[in-house]
This record gives sequence, structure tokens and C-alpha cells, in this order.
Amino acid sequence: MRKSIFFFAFLALGITSCTEQTNSIETTDSEEPIVQEEPQTKTITFPSLDGLEITANLYEIDSEAPVIVLCHQARFNKFEYEGIAQNLNELGFNCIAIDQRSGGPIANQVNQTHLDAIEQGKPTDFVDAKQDIEAAVNYAAKNYSGPVILWGSSYSSTLVLYVGNENEAVDAIISFSPGNYFIEELGDLKPIMNEQKKPYFITSSKREAPEVLEFFTGIERTENQIIFVPEGDGHHGSRALWEHQTGGEEYWEAIKAFLKDLK
Repeated sequence: MRKSIFFFAFLALGITSCTEQTNSIETTDSEEPIVQEEPQTKTITFPSLDGLEITANLYEIDSEAPVIVLCHQARFNKFEYEGIAQNLNELGFNCIAIDQRSGGPIANQVNQTHLDAIEQGKPTDFVDAKQDIEAAVNYAAKNYSGPVILWGSSYSSTLVLYVGNENEAVDAIISFSPGNYFIEELGDLKPIMNEQKKPYFITSSKREAPEVLEFFTGIERTENQIIFVPEGDGHHGSRALWEHQTGGEEYWEAIKAFLKDLK
């Protein structure tokens, strides 16, 4: 792990997630990501499927290396992956962390895509962000020659399961704290995952694990289709990987083992 240089101020309000709808809210030891030394990042923009401009952070190491599209949880933005993305760079992966239109500020960082959507009168519900994720996958596939890995957190961890199934450009899927949230809008995920042949890594907090495991009951998985249950309490969403997060190391070890076969 890279050493951080300083902490952002502690958030005055508790961080919540899309799983408020299912009463599955996790507390964390780190309530914000930590700024890394000399972050190698730049801001990029590209259009969503409906023309809305998506703002993203690009953490690039090599245009021929694999690229991970990083999608945040509810009320968050691309800054959820500060620190995480740099560590993924060190593992040999480019990263594109996007602002989805459904999100908000974190650690004094705004969600520019959300602000632009509000200004333009575009819908900003969870399911409306699916087109932003699709556009980010298309951007990654167009600009990088390596495999495209799609990564989601909380509500977006469910959306990436749909997009990963539909979009041929996606080579593998990582999902932190998914649920079958969008049955009415997008259909039941269970039959979709039953037919999924791509590599995937699914995880959650320990408390959420029974619900996730039940969701995959009866689904035969291949060797590269992993459901990881932490030994400790764990955390909801990708913030499980934030620096100084209790139990984060076991998540990192599991992710590293999964990613090593995707390069």
C-alpha cells in the first residue's frame, strides 16, 4: 500500500448507501478516502448514452495495460476510489473512476456529472446511472487495448452485473455489495448470473453475506467466478478497501488473487 500524506476532515454527517432501502448499512473505521502522495491522475470527460457529459478521473499507467472502470456507491462520486486506484495502478491496471449522475459530494469533492444532470433536468435515480456505466465501458474499450474490467460499489455493484452481461466489451466483473434491487426496471438478476460465463468477483460485508449467498444459491460457478466472504465484519461497498479500514487487507488479498489472472 502506498503511504498517505494527510487526512481530509472527518465528514460531519454519517455516510449512507443505496442499501438504506434494504436496511443494510455498514459503519466504517475510515469515513473518507485518503489523499495519496503525488496522485497520477487527470480529469477526463466523455458523453453518456443520452449526451450528458460524464466527468471521470483517469489513473493511467500504460494504454496497453488492462483497464478497470470504477463505479461508486450512492451519494458518492469518483473520489470513492482515491487511494484504491493508485494501488490498482501498482498492480498493473489503468483505472477510470467515473462520476455517475446518481451520487453526491464526498470529502469536499463534488459529483460533477450529478450537478450537470440536475442543471439539464435529466433524471438521477439509481437506475438512470446504468447508461453512464455503459458509456464508460465503451470509452475504455475504445481507448485501451487490454481487457476491460467493470467494478461497482453498492447500487452500482448491481448495475455492473447487468452491464457486464450485456456489453461484450466487458471481460470481467467486480461487485462490492450487490443485491437484486432492480427487478422491476431491469429484470431478475438470478437467471442472468446463472448464465454468466465471464470471470467475476462478488463480495460484501460479513453481515450482508447471507443475502448475497442466497442470491447465488443454485448457481454453478466456474473457478474464476468468486464469492468472497470476509472473516472479519468487513464493510459495505468498495470503501472496504480504503486505507486504514479495519479488515481491508483481507479484501485486498482476495482482489489481488482474482486480478492476477486478468492481466
